[in-house]
Amino acid sequence: MDILEIFGYFGALFIGLVLGLIGGGGSILTVPILVYALSFNPVIATAYSLFVVGTTSLVGALKNMMKGRVNFKTAIIFAIPAFTAVYVTRAYLIPSIPLQLFEIGDFTVTKNLAIMIFFAVIMLLASITMIRNGNKKLDNKIPEKKSNHFLLMAQGFFIGIITGMVGAGGGFLIIPALVLLARLPMKNAVATSLFIIAINSLIGFLGDVQNYSIDWYFLILFTSISVIGIFIGIWLNNFIDGKKLKKAFGWFVLIMGIYIIYKEVTL
Repeated sequence: MDILEIFGYFGALFIGLVLGLIGGGGSILTVPILVYALSFNPVIATAYSLFVVGTTSLVGALKNMMKGRVNFKTAIIFAIPAFTAVYVTRAYLIPSIPLQLFEIGDFTVTKNLAIMIFFAVIMLLASITMIRNGNKKLDNKIPEKKSNHFLLMAQGFFIGIITGMVGAGGGFLIIPALVLLARLPMKNAVATSLFIIAINSLIGFLGDVQNYSIDWYFLILFTSISVIGIFIGIWLNNFIDGKKLKKAFGWFVLIMGIYIIYKEVTL
């Protein structure tokens, strides 16, 4: 086991630690860790990320279910088009993309490059959300307007495609949709988002199982380490205010997104 591989497994612990401390965001680091530290192909990395994200989100969702924070009606309305889009994207769209897309002079844009650049853009958007909202307090007042089910389903389908493409949960997109379109209080939106992410990611992963050979030993080991990190993060919440760390983590994700774009286009 070399240094990068050891770093990769510590990265799995860090993913869970962040999830436990700030309630989200950590999973967006899964693909970079799998690609750059553990040398996985980006397509396989996004597939494995779906399993890791789905499993860790399920742990958080179960915790919130026990507290009665998950709105199951809204979750089902949002999740059905979302997990349908994720599954179709993973099972059919990703495998159908050619290995070489186009050339710009002597520079060839490949499938792997396009996936990593698109993923980096999602990281940048997520980081901006975390930086802007890092110091905001949760507003738990229930909005007065009725929810818009049609727009909620359309948003679910759109986010499902993004989740399928990059293997990230998309909580930074789901939570605003649940607040603005489903009119959920923020704490309920966060809890319901975790439930939706778990369903989307795990069903999307089924699309990969039928197309790729899965290293189950590695995947379960990596995911188990991440789940251990969640419980450590939850314990640390007794001593550290995780919300105060959200903005700092947002800057970290921003730097990582810029680094991925630089690394990919200068190879």
